[in-house]
Amino acid sequence: MSQIAQLSEAEIEAHFHVKGALPVAFMLAEFARDHEQFSVQFGGGAEMFLTTPLAVNSDKGLLIFDCSGSVESNQRFLQSQRNVFIGRPGGIHVQFNTGAAREISYEGGKAFAVALPKLLVRLQRRDYFRIETPQVKPLQFFGRLPGGGLLNLPAHDISVAGIGIKSGSPPDGLGPGLVLEKCHFSLPADEHDLLFSATVRHVTELEGRTGLRQWRIGMQFNDLKVTAESRIQRYITHVERERHELS
Repeated sequence: MSQIAQLSEAEIEAHFHVKGALPVAFMLAEFARDHEQFSVQFGGGAEMFLTTPLAVNSDKGLLIFDCSGSVESNQRFLQSQRNVFIGRPGGIHVQFNTGAAREISYEGGKAFAVALPKLLVRLQRRDYFRIETPQVKPLQFFGRLPGGGLLNLPAHDISVAGIGIKSGSPPDGLGPGLVLEKCHFSLPADEHDLLFSATVRHVTELEGRTGLRQWRIGMQFNDLKVTAESRIQRYITHVERERHELS
């Protein structure tokens, strides 16, 4: 079960949500001013493009943002009734949902406009939702050690902030603060690997009831792109949905 699934609705609202027309409009206007980049998922999460908020029209209750570079994608986006915006301004995960968009003219060019969302979800790094990954055909983490060796271990859990991997033997040379370059892993059904560097945050030895020892290594993503974060978020949502359907 994910961390958010263990919280009550009241706890979720108090901890994560920014609500109210003025606070939401103010925060989105800040993102527009700072040219923060967001990904927009639409079509039930099947499609996505990158955008930047351009302005907030508080009088009309609108968020104005860039179109994508694809005419076909823009046309499909205009048919979507539910859109999910995900970004990381200032290193903080921000997410909000909107209804259908319409095309408008803004400062001499084309743009999209949607009704301002009723709330924003803001997650500090410590609040990222983490799920245990499937143990059948687990995700395989690859990283390059400082001495040139290759680290290849299965994943235990994942969030948009990092990945936990596991080893049946002491992970020689790994310790908190160590940076691994040229890391990558692939998500099921994805065509391309996710590429990043990672910092070791902890190495924890565990002993099971049978006496079997195992080591867990927590890795923090350092330079993961917003699009890659969105892919991980879709994967987490998919796994959670499958588990819910089977429960």
